Amino acid sequence: MHKRILVVEDEASIRDMVAFALRKADMEVIHAADARAALVAISDTPPDLILLDWMLPGMTGLELARRLRGEQGTAEVPIIMLTARGEEMDRVNGLEAGVDDYVVKPFSTRELIARIKAVLRRAQGDDGAGSIESGGLRIDGPAHRVYAGDTQIEIGPTEYRLLHFFMTHAERVYSRAQLLDQVWGGSVYVEERTVDVHIRRLRKTLEPFGVDGLIQTVRGTGYRFSVNP
Repeated sequence: MHKRILVVEDEASIRDMVAFALRKADMEVIHAADARAALVAISDTPPDLILLDWMLPGMTGLELARRLRGEQGTAEVPIIMLTARGEEMDRVNGLEAGVDDYVVKPFSTRELIARIKAVLRRAQGDDGAGSIESGGLRIDGPAHRVYAGDTQIEIGPTEYRLLHFFMTHAERVYSRAQLLDQVWGGSVYVEERTVDVHIRRLRKTLEPFGVDGLIQTVRGTGYRFSVNP
């Protein structure tokens, strides 16, 4: 079934560009130029995900996000904020309002599609039981196996969990502390340097297959899984 994406953006050129890219990615698109039109569209049929511009006429995207998170019918609908505001405090405000991810303008449609797919996977609650494929790697969740092409990769349990998390959260940077919470669990005390050790092990495991570069270091921030150089 096609994923239904609501694009809330007042600039027609951006709205049309995004809609074209989403349709090419086999997604259904509905449009809204402001918050009022978005609320009407949502009341008809809640979408699978909302792309929401920060600067909208009347009610801002941030205000709309807070409203949607406070209503039962839309509390769980994933939201990605499209914004020209790249400052850390703005991103924090967006995340605190309930936004699942953000993309800073100008952005590539390739990055946007990757972010959408990653957020949709998180919303589906993939816990490792499903199969995932990206960048030449494939995880067979039911069998708990990893493949590069048709070749099985021998991988340790921690590296498996780390890789699974990365592949289901592609194109997003995570700090060491965030990776500890997500992969090891918030109730487990592990030093942050442990993340670096397992990242090195994971890269060493993937290196013979030429896919170790998918695990990228973002200097001063953390790590991400990306198919983009």
